Amino acid sequence: MVNRPRVLAALATAAPAAVAAAHIIPAASWLPAVRSVLRPALDGRGRADHIALTFDDGPDARSTPHFLRELDRLGVRATFFLEGAAVRRHPALVRRMAAEGHELAVHCWEHQPPWLPRPVADRADLERAVAAVRETAGMTPYWYRPPYGVLTATRWWGARRAGLRPVLWTAWGRDWRADADPDSVLAKVSERLTGGATVLLHDSDRNSAPSSWRATLATLPHLITLCRYAGWTVGPLADHGLAPPLRERPGRGSP
Repeated sequence: MVNRPRVLAALATAAPAAVAAAHIIPAASWLPAVRSVLRPALDGRGRADHIALTFDDGPDARSTPHFLRELDRLGVRATFFLEGAAVRRHPALVRRMAAEGHELAVHCWEHQPPWLPRPVADRADLERAVAAVRETAGMTPYWYRPPYGVLTATRWWGARRAGLRPVLWTAWGRDWRADADPDSVLAKVSERLTGGATVLLHDSDRNSAPSSWRATLATLPHLITLCRYAGWTVGPLADHGLAPPLRERPGRGSP
């Protein structure tokens, strides 16, 4: 005979574990070996003759202007994954980024740990971030990269509801570390730098070791030279062949 109370107790115990598993299993895409095989677009693989240059954690009034000046000197445009709360704090800087031809994307509202299911909060945060970029810069963002690169089920769902397409990276520089320097950043990026790669760097130390952005900034001319020597053009995700460029999508300039 079935012991109904015992069965109900077992189900009650198993349900939270099942919810947690369903929430976190998609985050396996954080592993390069997983996403490069199962989801190449999430790995940021685009045109073979192009490198997508991307930055996380801005805008930051202390550091981002240095990146804008250096990118302008190098003749390169990039994609910046922005924190919505910082967009609201630095609207003039965000408008400058857009005016100088850079692509604006969504990173988060604020950098939050990903482990607990937050379906309502994740959706609300992403919608707020999209609105902040659209209302500040006059363009609707298309790309989304979650904090820490951890794409949980609720972040997937929130991004879809907000009209965002998730993308992680092919190569990164581990430039957030206190011991990062231009040589280490370039060497780390080079480990997975091939035609069609998406490169992840940071234009702010908001969530990194203090002043770590300086190593990233000093790396840029060497990275761009390396790419051009290999015959690759460097630019934003809009030119990477993963999706129609932002300028061709409806919503640009919408209120």
